[in-house]
Parts: sequence; structure tokens; C-alpha cells
Amino acid sequence: MAEDRKAFVIKEDDMGEITVAEEVVAIIAGIASTEVEGVSSMSGNITNEIVAKLGMKNLSKGVKVEMNGNNVNVLVSIIVDYQANVPEVSRRVQERVKTSIENMTGLNVAEVNVKIAGIDVSKDN
Repeated sequence: MAEDRKAFVIKEDDMGEITVAEEVVAIIAGIASTEVEGVSSMSGNITNEIVAKLGMKNLSKGVKVEMNGNNVNVLVSIIVDYQANVPEVSRRVQERVKTSIENMTGLNVAEVNVKIAGIDVSKDN
């Protein structure tokens, strides 16, 4: 089978291999991030914003995933709620993303980097 740089091999044996698409890992990270209290939404690029305006959900919005050896590195860009404790929210996002990816895929997550891309002041806090 040709090597696919957009998928991670999670199991290989005499019956074949199991791979997880990079997009799947990104979706897991995006959903896990938005489950953390204090995270208003994910931040995305202009393509993500156009997709959202068309009514399609992009569950990997604001997430970048890369393989580093046998480890996965993740960058999540989030918008936090106004008055949220940014360091605490960021730490909880790191924990949630790492745990979710490792439990669902068996991949080893080496880094979860959090970028605070904005503050949501639209909610009554």
C-alpha cells in the first residue's frame, strides 16, 4: 500500500494495517476543545469561515495536526469567553485534547499547543 502522509498508522500486523486520517484526529481535537468550559469557539481561516457561512460544519476548524516520529503534535486555535481564566482554560483544553485523541485512536500525543486567537465579548458574563 502506498504511504499516505495524511493518515497515521495505529496498528500493523499480518492481517493488514489500520490507519486514522489526519482529518479524524483534527475533528477529535476540535470537538474536545469546544467541550471545555470557557471556550467560546474554534478559530479558523477564511476558508473555514466561508464553509460555515454556507451552513456546512467544519469540525476540524482551528486545528492543525502533524506527525513527529511516532508522536502526534496538535495546535488548536480557540476563542475564549470574556472573563475566562485563559491559562486555566488552556490547560484544560490541552488535557482534554490529549486524552480524547489517545483514548479514541491509541496514538501518542506529544504536544497540544493552544493559541488564543480571540476573546468572545458577545455573551453576557
